[in-house]
Amino acid sequence: MSMTSFGLVDAWQQLRIGSSNSGVSSGQDWITTSGGQLASHSPVDGSLIGTVQVTDRAAFEEIIRRAQAAFLHWRSVPAPRRGEVVRQIGDELRAFKEPLGKLVSYEMGKSYQEGLGEVQEMIDICDFAVGLSRQLHGVTMHSERPQHRMFEQYHPLGVVGIISAFNFPVAVWSWNAMIAWVCGDTCIWKPSEKTPLCSVACQRIIAEVFKRNDVPEGVSCLINGGAEVGQWLAASDAVPLVSATGSTRMGQAVGNVVSNRLGRALLELGGNNAIIVSDKANLELAIRAALFGAVGTAGQRCTTTRRLIVQEQVYPEFTRRLTKAYAQIRIGNPLDQRNHMGPLIDLAAVRAYLAALEQVRLSGGRFLLAGGVLSGEGYESGCYVHPAVAEVENGWPIVQHETFAPILYLMKYTTLEKAIALQNGVRQGLSSSLMTTDMQEMELFLSAAGSDCGIANVNIGTSGAEIGGAFGGEKETGGGRESGSDAWKAYMRRQTNTINYGQHLPLAQGITFDL
Repeated sequence: MSMTSFGLVDAWQQLRIGSSNSGVSSGQDWITTSGGQLASHSPVDGSLIGTVQVTDRAAFEEIIRRAQAAFLHWRSVPAPRRGEVVRQIGDELRAFKEPLGKLVSYEMGKSYQEGLGEVQEMIDICDFAVGLSRQLHGVTMHSERPQHRMFEQYHPLGVVGIISAFNFPVAVWSWNAMIAWVCGDTCIWKPSEKTPLCSVACQRIIAEVFKRNDVPEGVSCLINGGAEVGQWLAASDAVPLVSATGSTRMGQAVGNVVSNRLGRALLELGGNNAIIVSDKANLELAIRAALFGAVGTAGQRCTTTRRLIVQEQVYPEFTRRLTKAYAQIRIGNPLDQRNHMGPLIDLAAVRAYLAALEQVRLSGGRFLLAGGVLSGEGYESGCYVHPAVAEVENGWPIVQHETFAPILYLMKYTTLEKAIALQNGVRQGLSSSLMTTDMQEMELFLSAAGSDCGIANVNIGTSGAEIGGAFGGEKETGGGRESGSDAWKAYMRRQTNTINYGQHLPLAQGITFDL
């Protein structure tokens, strides 16, 4: 692939990531470490994009020190003023939307349209956070004691650690950071070692805004490296909240370390999401929802549609339409906007995909589309695969497992109650969807007897959450909530206050204590 043919050289120059060996930063300052180099290769064509420095222990401790010192200043800046800084970050992201979207696409492998969409998510969360900066409100309550006033308020929490995954290399960080910043916290970001250059680009973009606004070093910190660096962050007593996005196994490790020191963990982990297709569904909508849900980002979203539960009466017609739609999927360079699907993130992901297909075969699954690895011109990286579709049983171990790849599992149902039981019958509980035009079915699906997921949609797919709603799931998905609604409360400490403006000291519950 020619870098000039998609404007990549210009994009790298705009983002200033070309020959940079930076990787550890407290804002404008880039810290030299002895931790070695971390190389970023594109799954699009296998090319080396660049390298970053790996954080060593000394640099990590310096970052912690700077983040703590910055918090003492940042927490006292009025929240609307903090919101104004975030507003300017949103404007800066608008200016860099195209080059940053290309970097996301090229380093991660998702389509360019999805790369642009991810940057738009960052812009949207900035807009949300700006409004939020004037709404960090508490509540007032009536006291049982005369001439007393009670109220609750929220204060900045401290240093927030953010561990993000490769599949959304910039958006999920912004969900946390923009909200944390308007709440008065400082942030330390540990991105995936598979997409380090996206983090460097973001740090350079926001550093310019912080410089214009005299924001001190340490409000936005960046550390790069492997699991060990993330473990340091999780174990640090200086970090009261760690927000971690990734696999359930990773989340369990982070959660255990953080809970052992009585810190807070906000976990966004695996998904095993299902679409239920009713016999009362608009099948055209259902096909479109299932196709993007299963194939978008090459099946590497936590909200990817992994299971389709189809009412038996419409199953033959639906599967006929589905296989016809899959035949139209174009796979190739994600920067070529004629293509729908790009590569998996790396060869390890390809091996996991092939292992999952083999497990389906050994379990007795019947493939409507067999999948496989693509080879030949344009596929030299070895990371391109065919989407697969297979008829399975919900209880099979491989179906219960989240495989980060474009593998879609099909199963039939008779009644909606049985479909909901199938959907809920996995260890994960992130996103879910029902395709129907029947109001009674909708209400059942959204009731307490319906979906047990953190996200439950009707007549849209499982992926594509908007930033205005709280994002997260139940069970092995972790239970955390990010982004919209009142998710901001996770980034603050809650305080109950009572003021006695009288001349006496009555005790609660009518207790007397006379001398």
